[in-house]
Amino acid sequence: MADANGLVKALKMAARDEREASKPVSVFFGEVQSADPLRISVEQKMVLGEAQLVLTRNVTDYDMNVTMDWETEQEREDHFHKVHIQGGDGGNTLDQTTEPQSGGHTHAVAGKKQMTVHNALKAGDAVILLRQQEGQKFVVMDRIGML
Repeated sequence: MADANGLVKALKMAARDEREASKPVSVFFGEVQSADPLRISVEQKMVLGEAQLVLTRNVTDYDMNVTMDWETEQEREDHFHKVHIQGGDGGNTLDQTTEPQSGGHTHAVAGKKQMTVHNALKAGDAVILLRQQEGQKFVVMDRIGML
């Protein structure tokens, strides 16, 4: 009888493992408890730390290059311009301030520029996570809206 019970348990475990193997990922919802160090509470069952989390670009700060062709808004008040001139071949630098400029002009902002996207998680953010199959790592996909 003891062997039959062991066989039944083994069959149940094999069936459970087969069901889990057919699910490539599991979806969870969580809330950021702290940003530094990053800790995420998952469905009030567990708290994940940085070592268990894989962050997508959707939830991190990152730099990107963009091409722009803008004009600033027209100045309405008197103002100064700071000018920084770097000498060629690492020569001297010169920092100057212009004479007061009256309003009524704009500035072109054009070309390829580097910008920082501030997307890092903050305490209280609701997130969606995917658990790697049979793994201890969770991919933080994105923030989600709260109802």
